[in-house]
Amino acid sequence: MSFYDKDVVSIRDLDRKQIDEIMKVSEKMVPYAMGEKRTKVLEGRILGNLFFEPSTRTRLSFESAAHRLGIDVIDVSEMSMTSISKGETLADTIRMVDAYCDVIVLRHPHEGAARLAAKFSENPVINAGDGAGSHPTQTLLDLFTIKRAKKKIGGLNIVLVGDLKYGRTVHSLIDALAVFGANLTFVAPETLQMPEDNVDHIKRKGADPYLTDKLENVISKADVLYVTRIQKERFPDPSEYNRVAGKYRIDNEMLREAKKDLVVLHPLPRVDEISPEVDNTPHAKYFEQAFNGIPVRMALLYMILGGEGL
Repeated sequence: MSFYDKDVVSIRDLDRKQIDEIMKVSEKMVPYAMGEKRTKVLEGRILGNLFFEPSTRTRLSFESAAHRLGIDVIDVSEMSMTSISKGETLADTIRMVDAYCDVIVLRHPHEGAARLAAKFSENPVINAGDGAGSHPTQTLLDLFTIKRAKKKIGGLNIVLVGDLKYGRTVHSLIDALAVFGANLTFVAPETLQMPEDNVDHIKRKGADPYLTDKLENVISKADVLYVTRIQKERFPDPSEYNRVAGKYRIDNEMLREAKKDLVVLHPLPRVDEISPEVDNTPHAKYFEQAFNGIPVRMALLYMILGGEGL
């Protein structure tokens, strides 16, 4: 397999053929992820879950994916209980964890941490989010969800709304959507709009994104609405957060203008940007999206660790 023993640090490291390959294997993993089928194809392997930031979905779905494949998990999510609290460097921590497992899943608050970890680890490193930088496995499960819901990605009108400046999920996602030929619209206040270098990068791939701060002007044409939380923890200035908090809220009234088959996604957790009343509509796919993290991460682990026989 082309992914055997490979790091997954950025979605930019993957081409369309590789992404298609991951989604194909992910589809095969769905019945295993749901518990309808069972396998221990990677029994005897060990995953090191190394999380320097809080996480629910990413950490637990990697654990679930590992267990579904027969992989044992070493979980390190309380940094005060490790030698990091004594001043140990990230490089030394990675060297130590690398000696105890076959693959490392790393979440870290500093952009570039996963790339650094891959440099010091002999075993593969999977980036589970590094600061405001990249979150490649989230992108893969987002693509998988869109493909399952809409049967395609190319040509869709995809509107991304909310915190596009600090949101690492959208930074990774737009790279892949540009590769697949989706039509992109970025909705955010000027202070949270997509960074210029990200926009320039996808333009070089042939994308021509439309930038606006008015969701009501574009929602009627959307096939997919990707909503993001205004991330208070990413703001260097609390007053900046207070100016934009609650700027966009998706509720049933807003969705009156939407297509009947609009798909609403959210990487979660949400605060108040999607009203709970939307949960009961056909538009809501964000909990299915969260579940899809399991088959997608199963596929990655299976391919990286050289699984055979499914």
